[in-house]
Amino acid sequence: MANRTIETMGESRVGNAGAGEEPEPRVRKILHVDMDAYYASVEQRDNPELRGKPVAVGGSAARGVVAAASYEARAFGVWSALPSMTAKRRCPDLIFVKPRFEVYRAVSAQIRKIFAEHTDRVEPLSLDEAYLDVTHNKQNIRLATEIATLIRTRIKEVTGLNASAGISYCKFLAKMASDLNKPNGQAVITPTRGPQFVADLPVRKFHGVGPATAAKMERLGILTGADLREKSLDFLQQHFRKSGSWYYQISRGIDERPVQPNRERKSIGTEDTFPEDIYDIKIAQAELKRLAQKVWQTCEAKGSRGRTVTVKVKYNDFQQVTRSRTIAEALPGGNDLIDLAATLLDGVFPISKGIRLLGVTVSGFQAIPPEREELQLRLID
Repeated sequence: MANRTIETMGESRVGNAGAGEEPEPRVRKILHVDMDAYYASVEQRDNPELRGKPVAVGGSAARGVVAAASYEARAFGVWSALPSMTAKRRCPDLIFVKPRFEVYRAVSAQIRKIFAEHTDRVEPLSLDEAYLDVTHNKQNIRLATEIATLIRTRIKEVTGLNASAGISYCKFLAKMASDLNKPNGQAVITPTRGPQFVADLPVRKFHGVGPATAAKMERLGILTGADLREKSLDFLQQHFRKSGSWYYQISRGIDERPVQPNRERKSIGTEDTFPEDIYDIKIAQAELKRLAQKVWQTCEAKGSRGRTVTVKVKYNDFQQVTRSRTIAEALPGGNDLIDLAATLLDGVFPISKGIRLLGVTVSGFQAIPPEREELQLRLID
């Protein structure tokens, strides 16, 4: 099993604790564990005929979007959220597989039990990734790199799947580190290396910076973390509002966000800024459908069901409107989300100015009894 670790982050403690008191750690030890091509890897594990072949989970050759792609498919430029028809053009031999979320959830539960063997401070982000705070861990293991190796080895033994891990002193850099040695590897970004790592990083690769924000930064002359660090807090707040403070801190390698084991997500959404303004309702509906499909995939991956759908429309003069509707029970399927979003979009037409951005959000989550969840899984397209 590959175990490529580029540095080791040890333990640093404040030396002025009172008598009989446990010294407080100066440096937190955060892991970001990320399964490699999770949905596609599960399918290849369970079906030997798919192993070594380009596999796309979700969609079909004629419609929909890719939910996940195997590494063999990624070699052809096939990635999640790519329209299925585009994926098929890029990789004619691509094999489409219908998602089995009940299986992905069951495997995810096995993985989370492994996390719990080491720490209770686990913040799941989706079925296939999570942050872990192992500063104080159940085995009293000093090195976070050792814990990451143990977790990845155990995941392989229990599930037959590979995981990668990032180790750092904060969540942002742990997330970035988990991508450095994928697949089936791990990497460390130490406190001394963190600021320089961020300085060298292109802003387009910052976790949480989407294409539209990256393009805006580049128009402002911000190409790297070092460029971002040169901007004042006032400048960043002026151009990026509330996010300005975050960019100011992270450009210096500072991220004080704690790992939140009981974090409840209030909404799931996505939005896109278009290179050309949209005036035609059919084009707008097609773009909205694509966004709704992406949101539904995230809802499925997280096992989340919501009652409220919100459509966001931003015009070319930056005026923004939203339309929302709350239904009696949680949305049962992806088509229901698409239909409701389309109805909300219809309410803003006809338009007198072009649309530069569309967004879809689901909120108002509620717990679903297992028998209801099983029924709803059968309604997935």
